[in-house]
Amino acid sequence: MTDGINIRAAVLFAPDQALRVVDVALAPPGPGEVRVRLAASGICASDWHTMTGAIPSPTPSVLGHEGAGVVEAIGEGVTSVKPGGHVVLSWVPSCGRCRYCESGRPNLCSVAAPALLAGTLVSGARRLSYEGEALYHYSFLSTFAEAVVVDEASCIPIRDDVPLSVAALVGCAVMTGFGAVVNRARLEPGATAVVFGAGGVGLSAVMAARLSGARHVVAVDPLASKRELALEVGASHAADPSGGGVRALVADLTAGDGADVVIESAGRTELVAEAFEVARRGGTIVCVGIPAADATVVLPGPALVRHEKIVTGSLYGSCRARTDMPRVLDLYADGRLPLDRLVTRTYELDEINSGFEDMVAGKLARGVVTLTGS
Repeated sequence: MTDGINIRAAVLFAPDQALRVVDVALAPPGPGEVRVRLAASGICASDWHTMTGAIPSPTPSVLGHEGAGVVEAIGEGVTSVKPGGHVVLSWVPSCGRCRYCESGRPNLCSVAAPALLAGTLVSGARRLSYEGEALYHYSFLSTFAEAVVVDEASCIPIRDDVPLSVAALVGCAVMTGFGAVVNRARLEPGATAVVFGAGGVGLSAVMAARLSGARHVVAVDPLASKRELALEVGASHAADPSGGGVRALVADLTAGDGADVVIESAGRTELVAEAFEVARRGGTIVCVGIPAADATVVLPGPALVRHEKIVTGSLYGSCRARTDMPRVLDLYADGRLPLDRLVTRTYELDEINSGFEDMVAGKLARGVVTLTGS
């Protein structure tokens, strides 16, 4: 029987409060569960939205949903991983049996997806506690901690020759942006792609578009530093969203037709409308960023019919985590995806609130919290 351990973790005790790094107890993994010693965790806007209360989630909780590490212990019945194996964590531990899983869309799993923000593992169990009080998990993972207990289905085995600090990003930002282009939009060689937002997700979409053979890749972001980075990792053009310059640039590049694929990664409803405008007739607009809970999108009704533009969403890059995540890391290892360029700065766990301050200030493509070495 594996014993429980004490670890350090960043806890959100209530919305609109800073995270507090405290000692917490981590119970041993139960049946079908795995304990992972974390090496790194990405700092994501979704965690920030939870901290501010924009995304309702139970507290007190350990946040974080983008992590990678080494399997330390396994519970009864676990067969897909073993101690010592490297894993990236998936925040959709798909069941493999529902209609969505069986039809090749495990990111929409009818067991995992509805319970994403419930604050527990899939079984309803909680394995974290502070001073005797049970803590809630976040997105089934809680990666702002030195170690986690997660469902076996959240553990995606990966090669052990890639930095875990890079692998962690594949657990959310990279897979979301890459998959929106490759899995959802199915961008074809020679296409023109426009990506609104050049954070970790948007830059991953830029890389995917370039890798897929796009002729033009336009990155749109108000910050010059992010536009410059986008050009370095695969964009052919970069534009400031102000002043109507995006539409003029896309029209010039496409002889007035518009973009074949447009990715909206910022979660801003006004950008969805602009994405619709810059897409060509029959083009595809993929919405990736999640807006406020009460947000609505207004599109021109006649054009929606007459232009046959496809407006769709993509959750988690519409990925099949067990095959797509290792594939992305293979592309990185082969030098075809410069994922390490996404890491603007690393932070110790005690510096995590500074990491969020930098993210909100627009200083980061991606910040990474290093935990036990990467």
